[in-house]
Amino acid sequence: MQTYEQSLEQAKEFLLTHDDYLVVSHIQPDGDAVSSTVAVGWLLSCLGKKFTLINEGPIPERMKFLCLSEQIVNMELHPPERSFKHVICVDCADFGRVGLTQQCFAPDALILNIDHHPTNNGYGSATLIKPDAAATAEILYDLIHAFGFQWTKEIATAIYTGLLTDTGGFRYSNTSPKVMAAASELLGYGVNGPELSETLLEAMTLPQMKVLVKALNTLEMTPDGKISWVYVTPEHMVEAGAANDDLEGIVNYPRNIQGVEVGILFKVINDQAVKVSMRSAGKVDVAALAQTFGGGGHVRAAGCRIEGTLDTIIPQVIERVRQFL
Repeated sequence: MQTYEQSLEQAKEFLLTHDDYLVVSHIQPDGDAVSSTVAVGWLLSCLGKKFTLINEGPIPERMKFLCLSEQIVNMELHPPERSFKHVICVDCADFGRVGLTQQCFAPDALILNIDHHPTNNGYGSATLIKPDAAATAEILYDLIHAFGFQWTKEIATAIYTGLLTDTGGFRYSNTSPKVMAAASELLGYGVNGPELSETLLEAMTLPQMKVLVKALNTLEMTPDGKISWVYVTPEHMVEAGAANDDLEGIVNYPRNIQGVEVGILFKVINDQAVKVSMRSAGKVDVAALAQTFGGGGHVRAAGCRIEGTLDTIIPQVIERVRQFL
């Protein structure tokens, strides 16, 4: 098994050897996914390479200040009319997370898999995976250093964004000494930390607030107080005027209740499927739990999609969580 340093060299070789890249992140991208996408684009531009940035759907409005974000193609609106031989996947715990963008992959595509999820199965012809990294942005921080490129405020802001969002504002257990050292260095390049924290972690739109209220009205707990959950239906979304990215952070509310070991958000996709997001206080490995439903993630933050109706899926998931307690 190759070392992380060897993986960095393999990734460098992949970027240097080929051209005309397709760069993709996971569906419904979060801060780390968007920042990692633009960071790879920035690297490729420094190398004089041709590239296309793409996602299955739109990126969150609050991420559109990032450099190169305007170049991320929304495949739902503008699907490429050709396929790509060289693909770079960032922050995708498994291949399925790339969503519809895989339709743009050539049958013999060479894939560079850059990710930090412990559940990543190592898909691709080249991999740069560091399961103990706080974010994929942390890995790209290392890759930029490996190339020795001169940092700019714009790319430093992108990397800082990934670190900030995936550590919950440097509050989660993945906030390592290395993360704080990297953040300190990035602030030295002119990153406006307080402004980013306000924009990405504090500010809420009215639809966000409305859908949060609707979710909290569904709050339930098990009798022992160790599992708590909320759910959101398509009707809630319509009534609140909310989009998918307005749901970010809601799962933390049931998890933050004192004594709760696992907090869960059930997002009804349609009458045949539910997206399940889970957060752990530390006792339960929700990544392993999510894997039993075909999902994945991190020890304290994971998710999955389950086919079925909400009234059958909730008791099924709660029982599975009890087995892991």
